[in-house]
Amino acid sequence: MAKVAPARRVALALVSEARRRAGRMRELMRSSEAFSALDARDRSLASRLALGCVAARGFLDAQVSARVRKPSSVEPRVRDALALACFELCYLDTPTSAVVSQGVELVRSVQPRAAGMANAVLRRMVAELLPSVKDARERVVACGTGAQDAPCPTISTEDLALVSALPSWLLARIVAAYGAPAACAFALGQLGPAPVYVAANRARHSADETQGLLVSAGLEPEETALPSSFVLGNVAPLASSGLVQAADVVVSDLAAQLVARIAAPAPDERVLEIGQGRGTKSLLLESVALERGGLAQIVGVDSEAFKTGLAQKRMAVAGLADRVRCVTFDACDLAGDDLPEALRGTFDLVFVDAPCSGTGTMRRHPEIAWSLDEAAVKRGGTLPTLQGALLSAAAAKVRPGGALVYATCSVLPEENAAMIDAFLSSGLGASFEVQSVSDAAGVRTASPEARALVRDATDEHGFLQTLPRQGSCDGHFCARLVRR
Repeated sequence: MAKVAPARRVALALVSEARRRAGRMRELMRSSEAFSALDARDRSLASRLALGCVAARGFLDAQVSARVRKPSSVEPRVRDALALACFELCYLDTPTSAVVSQGVELVRSVQPRAAGMANAVLRRMVAELLPSVKDARERVVACGTGAQDAPCPTISTEDLALVSALPSWLLARIVAAYGAPAACAFALGQLGPAPVYVAANRARHSADETQGLLVSAGLEPEETALPSSFVLGNVAPLASSGLVQAADVVVSDLAAQLVARIAAPAPDERVLEIGQGRGTKSLLLESVALERGGLAQIVGVDSEAFKTGLAQKRMAVAGLADRVRCVTFDACDLAGDDLPEALRGTFDLVFVDAPCSGTGTMRRHPEIAWSLDEAAVKRGGTLPTLQGALLSAAAAKVRPGGALVYATCSVLPEENAAMIDAFLSSGLGASFEVQSVSDAAGVRTASPEARALVRDATDEHGFLQTLPRQGSCDGHFCARLVRR
């Protein structure tokens, strides 16, 4: 009888806890004593298994159900163990014999009498599922990298689902919006780790000072195309370094940093930030403003008092409490008369960081894919309806000649370009015109490398749209409108 490896035992406990509590896996890992007690190698494996199993859960459950006689009779912890083994079999490089052996022992550890069933299910997966995944991956790699002449017409949604373990309806939308090659590159990048980027807090440190802090912490920073921005070669020491807690650096995806550069407030401009959350974009906006000569005056709005409180504390730590105000308020009511004093009048820049599906950040937030309601993101669904209401309310606060910047971390057109088109066709939207994101002041004054980064992600309408790929940034959208 084989002994269950510690990494797999801890991963199974985390996956089962996430199912029972509907908890977020990254938060569960941070609070798990068993996970923290693993050595670095085992922590890495446990993390890949636990995060991957959550990201692919709907796909994995379907594969398990297809290979048992009575799917509804499978005990939940047994299903967790089989799903974990299925993920490792299909998406990691572990030898199949080891996966089967360890998978059987995982099941035996929670329900001994189910070990025989587990052995049969996993061997069927080796014979049936694994070859299908490998064949699909070859086709998707060929299409996504252009390795063959016009292979993309042979790519099916099923191929993409086998490679990425994402819902078929979501993949079909990606193909329709961006074409098969881009969808293939998107699928290939979904189950791997995303790069970790940090930006300097320019209110406290220069780029050189920030780089020195990162080097001293053993984080192996490399400069990106953006000023004061780095990608980390060694992420493990970040949490214990204290740099994030002290607001010396801001953890933010490179595409989110691009969005802040497109918004680019000028010194002393009055800025309304809608969807402030914990204040990450506030810090980025002020850093870009400093590049242009001085701090802006930001009023951040969030509907949740909990987040407003966190943002206030973060601004104080960052040395920006006198420049960034944090207000709890429902931004959909901005057009009303009964407004807090800080929200009265108009603003030079209104930045809408809209609530969205988060489909551009699924590598970092594995719960998204299989918890997302397809109806919620269709045109007229709950998310586009909310986004439209926020955009219209925000537009009323833009002064003549001022800018309205709308951003999401979604890759779905219904939340992005279609939202802007609908707004521009409305009565209020008729007083706005699109300014290409490449023409934003924070982009025009940046380095040639930074300008190229924006230009390469700018579509024919002048909107920014990035797509997550292996080793690259997340999927973000940004449009910049100017009031006539």
